Amino acid sequence: MKKTDRPYDIVLFGATGFVGRLIARYLDDHAPEEVRWAIAGRSEEKLQRLREALPGGARVGVLRADVADPDSLRSLAGQARVVATTVGPYVLHGEDLVAACADLGTDYLDLTGEPEFVDLVYVRHDARARETGARLLHACGFDSVPHDLGVYYTVRQLPEGVPLTVDGFVTADAAFSGGTFASALGQFARGRQMVAAARDRARHEPRLVGRRATAPVGAPRFAPEVGAWALPLPTIDPQVVRRSAQALRRYGPDFRYRHYAAVRRLPVALGGVAAVGALAAAAQVPPVRRRLSDRLRPGDGPSAERRARSWFSVRFVGEGGGRRVYTEVSGGDPGYDETAKMFAEAALSLAQDPLPETSGQVTTAVAMGDALTDRLVRAGIRFRVAATR
Repeated sequence: MKKTDRPYDIVLFGATGFVGRLIARYLDDHAPEEVRWAIAGRSEEKLQRLREALPGGARVGVLRADVADPDSLRSLAGQARVVATTVGPYVLHGEDLVAACADLGTDYLDLTGEPEFVDLVYVRHDARARETGARLLHACGFDSVPHDLGVYYTVRQLPEGVPLTVDGFVTADAAFSGGTFASALGQFARGRQMVAAARDRARHEPRLVGRRATAPVGAPRFAPEVGAWALPLPTIDPQVVRRSAQALRRYGPDFRYRHYAAVRRLPVALGGVAAVGALAAAAQVPPVRRRLSDRLRPGDGPSAERRARSWFSVRFVGEGGGRRVYTEVSGGDPGYDETAKMFAEAALSLAQDPLPETSGQVTTAVAMGDALTDRLVRAGIRFRVAATR
């Protein structure tokens, strides 16, 4: 079926999970009347209950699909212009759906923060997606929208055609869900597979000619520019930013990005490093990993009251051509309320906005930079220039 003839503009797969329900409610509140959308998942009973709980549910379609049934995923991809999936860990459950979207020319977006999955998708499905015109977008929530678009926003405040550097400093007060915890444990446990996938990608990916874009791991340090201890963050965000810089000439001939957590008090910083190290060590022991997984299962998440008290801020320091600029992207609860907003607005942007001609595996900055930034500003996420020198 041609994309223009498909019954739905957007299908939300995994709609009955914790984050999926938040995204469905956001779409119900904010999707224009002309947008045809549906919820999808394994349990039709749960889907029907969710549909009935949505004030505008009468216009929402219901589709059954299961990650264990590739034919159902292909049917799902064939009925939508955009498929948005929350079903993770993606390295275990995600590839059949992205393969179907790449083959059928369906735009795809997810919430993964798993570098291994992103690299596997590039090697196995980027070429086919380029043939069919499908856009494959990963990390469309807090990982990595505010960081990718925040750097994109910062770069546009700096001179063109000169070497540029940007440092990002993340602060947040928030809780996380079982799904996020499961993905983190999985990544720590799959270190060798993650390295192998990155190496395989490097063998397939074309080299950048005449320009350079890097995202080295910064050393822990006190950062006077933000008045906090800066600890390198082991997340997918720097990789996403680097790929945006590789694709967009606006980032200049020589671009570098470093990504940190900003912590005011040294004892808290040291405690955070110790906690991450302990979790990484525990993930290597299967019985301990299973016990930790049982304490916070996928589908669990913080209460509405806890989310209402949560917030995030990402401050960027960009330099180039004799100019320094300080910018900030900030908002409310990063992992859930704002992630639902970012994800839903990204899906709506793919479905509705006039965007640059792109295909294959692309980042949010490359596929939707200005359009998605404008959408998020209208939705209440703040992008601002704090100071310039």
